[in-house]
Order: sequence, then C-alpha cells, then structure tokens
Amino acid sequence: MSRAGRSAHRRRDGRSAPDEGARGSWERKLSQAEAGADGRLLATVRTPQDVKRLSAEELTLLAAEIRDFLVAKVSRTGGHLGPNLGVVELTIAMHRVFDSPRDRFLFDTGHQAYVHKILTGRQAAFDQLRQRGGLSGYPSQAESEHDLIENSHASTALSYADGLAKAYALRGEARSVVAVVGDGALTGGMCWEALNNIAGARNPLVVVVNDNGRSYAPTIGGLADHLAALRLNPGYEKVLDLVKESLGATPLVGRPMYEVLHAVKRGIKDAVAPQTMFEDLGIKYVGPIDGHDLAAVESALHRAKTFGAPVIVHVVTRKGYGYRPAEDDEADCLHGPSSAFDVATGKLLAAPAVKWTHVFADELVAIADERPDVVGITAAMAEPTGIASLARKYPQRVYDVGIAEQHATTSAAGLAMGGLHPVVAVYATFLNRAFDQVLLDVAMHKLPVTFVLDRAGVTGPDGPSHYGIWDMSVFGVVPGLRIAAPRDAATLREELREAVAVDDGPTVVRFPTGSVAADLPAVRRVGAVDVLTESDRADVLLVAVGAFGKLGVDVAARVAEQGYGVTVVDPRWVRPVAAELVDLAAGHRLVVTVEDGVRTGGVGDAIAKALRDADVPVPLRDLGVPADWHPHGSRAQILADLRLTAQDVARDITGWISGLDDPADAPTADAGLGGDSVTGDGRNGRRAGTGRN
Repeated sequence: MSRAGRSAHRRRDGRSAPDEGARGSWERKLSQAEAGADGRLLATVRTPQDVKRLSAEELTLLAAEIRDFLVAKVSRTGGHLGPNLGVVELTIAMHRVFDSPRDRFLFDTGHQAYVHKILTGRQAAFDQLRQRGGLSGYPSQAESEHDLIENSHASTALSYADGLAKAYALRGEARSVVAVVGDGALTGGMCWEALNNIAGARNPLVVVVNDNGRSYAPTIGGLADHLAALRLNPGYEKVLDLVKESLGATPLVGRPMYEVLHAVKRGIKDAVAPQTMFEDLGIKYVGPIDGHDLAAVESALHRAKTFGAPVIVHVVTRKGYGYRPAEDDEADCLHGPSSAFDVATGKLLAAPAVKWTHVFADELVAIADERPDVVGITAAMAEPTGIASLARKYPQRVYDVGIAEQHATTSAAGLAMGGLHPVVAVYATFLNRAFDQVLLDVAMHKLPVTFVLDRAGVTGPDGPSHYGIWDMSVFGVVPGLRIAAPRDAATLREELREAVAVDDGPTVVRFPTGSVAADLPAVRRVGAVDVLTESDRADVLLVAVGAFGKLGVDVAARVAEQGYGVTVVDPRWVRPVAAELVDLAAGHRLVVTVEDGVRTGGVGDAIAKALRDADVPVPLRDLGVPADWHPHGSRAQILADLRLTAQDVARDITGWISGLDDPADAPTADAGLGGDSVTGDGRNGRRAGTGRN
C-alpha cells in the first residue's frame, strides 16, 4: 500500500495537509508504483458498482493506489496531474452515492475526470493517455457511456446541468445531475447566470464546488476571498452542527421555536463568515467539507442527493494532494506537465527549450520598461501565457480577472479609454468566447488593445476544444482589427512591438505552442511582407503564414527539383491583406496559401477576395485545416493527417503548376472559378479573379 492516501493531519488554517508518511514513496521503481498490477485492489475495480462494495479500509487503500497509478501513468505521457490528485476521494464518493451513467456527472473543463475514467473501466487505456488513437485527456462520449460533456472550456457545466435537470423533470425521470465545478470556474460569468436559473427552477441538482483555491494559479477576486473565509474557519461547521443538534433535540418544535433557531443559525453564519451568497440565491449550501475525508464527502453527497432541490456541496481539496513534487510546486501544483517527467522530482525529462511563450514574456517586459502605459491582463492563466513575468516586475500593472474572457476584453477596453495600452494574453481557443466584446466593445470604439493568442493553431494532445484554429477566421471579420502571425522569435518580438505601437484600433498577435524554431531571416522586405526565398522563375507565390515559414522554404526547395520556381513570402500581418502581397501575386502564375487555421474564412479566403477586388485573375489554392473536430495527437501527427507537411504541400504544388502547363491535367473550367473545387488529390482550390467564393 502506498502512503499517499493515508489520513492527513489538520493544519491551523483548517485545511487538510498530508504528513510526511502521506506523501508516498516515490523513490520506488516505477514497476512497483504502477497501480493495476496483479493482486492490487485497483485491478478489481472495473465499474462503479465495484467501488460500492468496498469497506472503509479498502477505500483508503484504493485512494492510495489511484494516486500511485496517476503519477506512474501521467509521468510517461504528460497530462493534468495536480487536479486529479486532488479529487480522488471526491470522485470515489460520487460513484458510491450516485449511479452513473443513469445519474449524470458533469466535470467542468473535464481535466479533473481522470479518476472518473479509472473507476469506469478505462485503466488499461492510460498507457496511451493523450496519445494518438488513445485515451482523451477530457471526457469523451466515444470512450464511455459514463462521459457526457466533451467541451473542455471552463464555467459551462452548470448551464449544461440546468438544462439536463429541466429535461429530466419535464420527462418525469428520477435521475440525479451532479456538476463538479472548480472554485476557479466560479470566477466565470456563465456560472452565475446558470446559478440564477438553477435557483429559480428548483429542480434536484447537486453542484460540487471543488475548492482548492486555484484554477491554474491561485484563484483571485471577491469570490476567492469569500470561499477562503469559509475554508479557513474551522469553527464554522461545528457551530452549524450545534445549531442543527439543538433544533433536533427540541421537543414539539413549533413555528415560533423554528423561527427563533433559524434566526440564530443565520446570525451565527453571518458572524462567523461573510454572507453566504449561495443561500442568498435560494440554493441550499452544505460545507465546507474536507475533500480528503471520504466518509465526510460521501455523507454530504447522500444528504444532497435526497434533498429534492438544488444543493451546493462545498468540498475543500488540495491540488496535487499526496505527491510531494506537486504539492511543492507553487506555480500550479503540477497542473498539467506537458510531457514525461521524473517521478521522484516532478521535473520534465526533456531538455528545456525556448518556448514561444518565453519569447513573448521577455519582450513584453522589455516593452513595459520603456512604456509605462502598457499593462497586462490574463484570465486565470498568468504563468501559462507568460503574463506572470510582467507581474513579477510590475505587479501593479497586471490584472488577472479569473476565468472571464468576456470581462477581460471589455475591462481592457476601459483601460484603453483611460489612456493605457492593455495587452490581453489568453490561449487562442479561449478568445472565441469574447467575440462580441472584441467586435463591439473594443473594435467599434477603435481602442488600442493588443490580444496575444498563445497556442494558436493545432496544439495536439489536448484535443479539439483546445485547438486554436478558429481565430483568424472568427476575428478576420472584425473591422479595423489587425492580425499578426510571427514565424520565429525575432518576428514575434518585432510584431509585438508593432502591435503595441498601434493607437487607433485593436491588434492580435498569434503564435503556436511549443519550442521556437531557429530564426528564419528574410532575403528582402516588400512593404510589410517578408520574402523568404525566390527564384528566377515566377511560377508560384507561396504564402506561408506564421510558423509555416520554414515549411514554405522546404517546399520551395522540393518544387525547384521539379523545374519550377517558387517565391515564398511571410505576410507577417495577415489581416488586412497587404497591397504589396496582391502586387506580388499578380507577377506569378499560381498563388498557394498555407495556414495553421481553418480554411473557411481564413487567410486564403482573405487573399482570394483581395485578388478578386483588384481584378487579378491568378488562380489560388488554399491549404489549411478543415473546419471539423480533429482528434487529439501530437501536433506533428495531426499536421501529417491533414497533409500539411513539406512533402505533401510540395507534391500538391507540383501537380497544380504542371496542370497549368498541360491543359489535360488541369482542373475543369468550372472547377477553377472560385468555388470549392476538387483537384485530383482531393484538395480544394479557387480562382481568385471571380466573384464566387
């Protein structure tokens, strides 16, 4: 038995803290740390029904084995470790009290659902966690009937739960709905919109607030202060229990006595802690409960299940609980190590490399040194987006608004109205949530706000809801918005400076995840457009967007071997389309665009429109990501699946340009008239000089 799941002692702040023996013997060999081996208790748990039959002693052992299992498996593949170590007892209790899948479990963001997966028959699949064709890092309907929500964006589960509970009530189905929401998710406005409706509907529904004081980083704001006050007062529950016991012991309690005691209870609650906002909404509140005391959590969930109306169960957990490297990681408690790590230390095994995020963070600090009007904003992700570097040097000039991208955007508008230049740093996938705010609150007012989109394009293991493939299409329709896509560290620094220099409208700077490739100098610059390589023959103009610059140069070399000349350009600023790019296109026989975003409404579409508007009849072929839900896998694997590799693109270009030489191999006349035509290899193309798109 591992010591990771044994009982914890109480700290003075009211939290549960593991003693030295509870931290696990991570010095053991991995083969010994792997849960699920023959003879282990975890190996006997294949369905939630197996959990229900275990004794209290066996449940303690099971929790310890699950923690061993999580560390062993995630150490090999990367994944969300810290959040799942914190919800072991909570998830076990949920499966003991409720009957999944008839009762529905909704995990907000879903990255805390690993233990749920373990208890629902997916232990064997963890060897391929977040790998191509393997187990998803989030709930997946294709994997199990026990999974429901696949969207992994925060603050959505309560709205799903509200709708589900209403549907079951209308259909007369006696089914429980349990939403597990982190305290960080409660900083998002959708949660409060949902709670307002949940309170009004009065349908049976259990909201588990998994309160560990953190989202990615420590949770901030008034809500965090409120929960902390509840959490840090160990006398709160004792006082409420005393009131409850007094009420239960009073004989022949009539309405006057009930009202007196109820008033006493409310008065004590108001005195001991801030006003309980949940009960003010009309939702029963239970807690705070020690989230690592399985019996206490199970008891609270039983009471909530039978209450017959909405109940919030406030469970206090520790992110990374039971694993010393996670508990000692002040930044994010090993929230989500991106790749394999050493079990003993928690340190990544891969050699450190310069990341896109690091380059941005360093340059932003340098800009802030020069410009006191530059401030930073992020949505609960200061470390992952690099804004933390600015916060460490200029703490008064950084605002972490919690998981609230809409508020972040309009707050940035207010900062800009007040004479500052805000830099809003978020993941590309998350800015989609604030489209209306970017459009009407920022752009319509022509405000100088710079949005820095980390993890743009295909990001890989986190799957479709985390892919940042939509931004160039979604935000490309915003009037006056300028979008930059740097290709390397040097152009990221340059384009970030250009973005914050804009004072008459919003700007976007987008870049992918991972390590930055070596700088790729331009051979010359035409206006704002960088020419990366050119040939004596002007056959093909290849527009390589952002990090595809190196791919473009490789493609040019391959196509040159077939006797054709390719000019490779990096537009740098993809919206609006530069006039110089149109002029360059006019001097070539074929234009090809390649981008790390969806094709529909993407850069290729924008350039095709610009060519049509300028009456430039050169044919255009656009390569990008199909608008679809692409499975998880490494970035390289997904790009290979999409045929966005140098070999594939070179083959396509050679076929297209040779088809222009030989009419027999060319697309039909109708196929070249700007509609989505299919060439011999299944790729789509359009002729830019027509009005069809």
